[in-house]
Amino acid sequence: MPNPTAAMCVIGDEILSGRTRDANMHYLAGQLTERGIDLKEVRVVSDDRDAIVAAVKALADGFDHVFTSGGIGPTHDDITADCVAAAFDAHIDVRDDARAILAAHYEKAGTELNEARLRMARIPDGATLIDNPVSAAPGFTIGNVHVMAGVPSIFQAMVASVLPTLTGGAPLLSVTQRIERGEGDIAGPLATLVDAYQDLSFGSYPFQKDGKFGSNIVIRGTEMAVLEEAQAKLVALFP
Repeated sequence: MPNPTAAMCVIGDEILSGRTRDANMHYLAGQLTERGIDLKEVRVVSDDRDAIVAAVKALADGFDHVFTSGGIGPTHDDITADCVAAAFDAHIDVRDDARAILAAHYEKAGTELNEARLRMARIPDGATLIDNPVSAAPGFTIGNVHVMAGVPSIFQAMVASVLPTLTGGAPLLSVTQRIERGEGDIAGPLATLVDAYQDLSFGSYPFQKDGKFGSNIVIRGTEMAVLEEAQAKLVALFP
């Protein structure tokens, strides 16, 4: 049985402008790989309502799980919660359980729970909260979409809250073989090996060092014995 699939929607003008380097995709990919959930697509969209709604709808229809990052803070451009609600035709407003979490957090910190901060308690009807042990403001899951903060430390904490609730498949394993030949020299024999191992994924990643060309061949699959067998045949092709 194939592994469950996932997609990620990274939201924010700061990512597209180059002002902020996204770290969340790299982290999520590693965590999903360990869980046996295959990350198949990542989209980056601006802080635009129509773009976010369209992306969430398309990804939710195409994959088993969707993870969003960014746009659930207290400022005017934090519109992700409203957009996800729109994608599911769900009503959204400040919810009592989310408000209670924020109220307790800010009371302990001696900080006012003002109108701006209360925006982070806006949760679509039917959604379940995602725990945020870092800064309290929760994410949420609605349907197959998991809505999370963009701050890496908070995103990672939310991923840790969600992943144990998801059913995964076989973790993806990999082996790497360095070939001291250019891709043009190895492409033909490599294609024959790829055809012989339909259940494995082969990637060729070229490099140049000291004027010489080579390639790192990464073979991915779920059974180490099969990976090592394919690797041995790869080595035999290029003695």
